[in-house]
Amino acid sequence: MSTSVKSIKSFCQPVDYRETCESALEVTAGNATSPTDLAKAIFKAASDRIEQAVRESAVLNDLKNNPRTSGALDNCKKLLDYAIDDLKTTFDRLGGFEMTNFKTAVDDLRTWLSSALTYQETCLDGFKNTTMTDTANKMRKVLNSSQELTENILAIVDEFSETLANLDLPSFGRWLLADNSVPSWMPDAKRRLLQAVSPGSPDFKPDATVAVDGNGDFKTINEALAKVLPKSAATYVMYVKAGTYKEYVFVPRNLTNLVMVSDGATKTVITGSKSFMMNITTKDTATMEVIRNGFLMCGMGVENTAGTKNHQAVALRVQSDMSVFYECQFDGYQDTLYTHTSMQYYRDCVITGTIDFIFGNAQVVLQNCLIQVRRCMDNQQNIVTAQGRKEKRSAGGTVIHNYTIVPHPEFESSGGRLKTFLGRPWKEYSRTLYIQSKIGGFIDPQGWLPWLGDFGLNTCYYAEVENHGPGADTSKRAKWRGVKTVTYQQA
Repeated sequence: MSTSVKSIKSFCQPVDYRETCESALEVTAGNATSPTDLAKAIFKAASDRIEQAVRESAVLNDLKNNPRTSGALDNCKKLLDYAIDDLKTTFDRLGGFEMTNFKTAVDDLRTWLSSALTYQETCLDGFKNTTMTDTANKMRKVLNSSQELTENILAIVDEFSETLANLDLPSFGRWLLADNSVPSWMPDAKRRLLQAVSPGSPDFKPDATVAVDGNGDFKTINEALAKVLPKSAATYVMYVKAGTYKEYVFVPRNLTNLVMVSDGATKTVITGSKSFMMNITTKDTATMEVIRNGFLMCGMGVENTAGTKNHQAVALRVQSDMSVFYECQFDGYQDTLYTHTSMQYYRDCVITGTIDFIFGNAQVVLQNCLIQVRRCMDNQQNIVTAQGRKEKRSAGGTVIHNYTIVPHPEFESSGGRLKTFLGRPWKEYSRTLYIQSKIGGFIDPQGWLPWLGDFGLNTCYYAEVENHGPGADTSKRAKWRGVKTVTYQQA
């Protein structure tokens, strides 16, 4: 056995998919033997496989014959491009997988790699409920090796992380929240802006003003976004005046340091009504999508008015890393808030919905907010969360802290006939924590609802910590292996 083959086998030892790892490196690694060179090779292999899937989606798109399949294929192209970007960002930040760079970046690496995996899975999710099963199977086959390779990179990150811990190097973990209850990763300039921004003050000088009545620089938000200088290092403040904005807002990947502020979440509302029943994918139903990292929004409302009968209908979808939403309101029914990927923080917000209305695989903290459960259809049940962590090494998880969970006035009209649950496992390793929150008595004593059969019941991670209110009693909660009893310190 050659030195190169021995090195590959040793390198692939800790990963979850050894055969995929070894076969990929035998093709891409050449005569490489060092862990650094092999790490570079596995990144290249993963990116190459995703690019192959992008090419495959373009070929399959020529065979499309219905709108939902066409939309799923178009989404795959976009999502897989995002996955490639996040792999490249991971590699660039790592400086070629040098150990000195690794110790300062491990949390970022896990975030970006988890996002890359989630984008690949979302591509495949788009084919559910389509009639093109052959197309879906072809995409799954193409993506299978790229997903396994990306999961292998996560395993390697974990292995390197343990090596650093054994060397007793200084801590390099990044806490999601700092002592003053705002994310530690938020730049000082945005912290000050978050604390001081007030559209009514004389010192408030936005870079652009949007007013639906024409009393501003632009009449629509999308017109204003089109004029923002891409990849700017300076913070750009957009003031959106009170009014109802009937548009589908898209914040693209090339807009950096964007801050969007308004007069209040019930005064300034972006509204849409797209739904799954329009023969489009769930992702494409969003009234607003935020792609660019570092986005900050204050005092705005986003809604999807499609209603219960139209099923999945997203108000806000976010994949922006290190994004913050403050004093905002998100209204909808099924799938209101799609916390898709990356690190997100919501504070002092209102979220309304019926089924799975906080869902996705972001590393998300929702703090000091109000959850209002609306009335679902009579043959349905309400579920607050559906966290989508598919891989055990993924960084995704939902933390709901210091929340108040109450019935919406619509729900109260049902006379208590409809059941409501805290969450269910959308993906196998779903992870959700409710911490120090007030839980209303309308929550079903079981607390957690299965997705289908015993799927995810032993592998999910659900916990309730120091909650209060009439619905906080855990004595009759589901007894799955995945429902944990933990302390605040452990959480």
